[in-house]
Amino acid sequence: MSRTEAERRARVGIARLRSLIVGLLALVTAATATACTTGEDRARIVVTTNILGDITRRIVGDEADVTVLMKPNADPHSFGLSAVQAAELERADLVVYNGLGLEENVLRHVDAARESGVATFAVGDAVDPLTFRTADDGGPTDGKGQPDPHFWTDPDRVRKATGLIADQVIEHVDGVDDGAIRANAGRYGDELTDLTAWMEKSFARIPEDRRALVTNHHVFGYLADRFGFRVIGAVVPSGTTLASPSSSDLSSLTDAMEEAGVRTVFADSSQPTRLAEVLRTELGGRVRVIELYSESLTAEGEGADTYLRMMRANTTAMADGLSTGTTRD
Repeated sequence: MSRTEAERRARVGIARLRSLIVGLLALVTAATATACTTGEDRARIVVTTNILGDITRRIVGDEADVTVLMKPNADPHSFGLSAVQAAELERADLVVYNGLGLEENVLRHVDAARESGVATFAVGDAVDPLTFRTADDGGPTDGKGQPDPHFWTDPDRVRKATGLIADQVIEHVDGVDDGAIRANAGRYGDELTDLTAWMEKSFARIPEDRRALVTNHHVFGYLADRFGFRVIGAVVPSGTTLASPSSSDLSSLTDAMEEAGVRTVFADSSQPTRLAEVLRTELGGRVRVIELYSESLTAEGEGADTYLRMMRANTTAMADGLSTGTTRD
């Protein structure tokens, strides 16, 4: 090979190497841009409770990342956040929370996120909240005039919340497809309408004199108001699970149950039933304790892993329990 030919081949090799390096750099740049778009720069919504988390995910679909802070089978009144979760709130594009005092250990972190400039939405405040009944009317002893945070037991209010959450996502979360959000919310709203109709039909088979509720704590006020139930009382006479009943509280409840002829107590599946069992003993074993999913979704496949499944499971348990429950003759 001549010297001239060797130099020509060397120049060609160097040119090819340069082209290869440029191509590799272009691929790395594209991959980095894609990672930023789908990762750090992707819109983020943080939701406090798992019930609202499920609802929000149905509305948002694939338009943004939705992080839910509360684990399955947890208590919304008492769950707390790690430092990492608290930091997630302050990096969110939107924080969706129940409000009305429900997330007792989390609200200060929501306040901190709001003060740092994050958009926050208190769903409970926006769906015509009820106040707790007075103690004389079956309500909590410490709740007179206080807002009841458990609005999700009324599917009509959840349907209203669905539209409001969609509005907040469109207003505060950049890059989402407004039409997709509206369509998702509309489809979910239709499912909630069907749920309400099915619940009305299911509850219609409960005799009027058996449409009375005794629960672990005061959580079904909205359901009672919407579907025509009487609230007799609760084992824990409070709107929060963090309270404890006294012996006089239990005595007053057993008297009220005796007077109303109620023999069925509904206890939350995520809470110990010991207190409800004590009540059973107080009434001579003539009380049935039926578990409901009242304040938290379960893990996947455990019976109430979505809001719709939770409400259908609770409705079935309540209708069966009160239709066949013992009342005073």
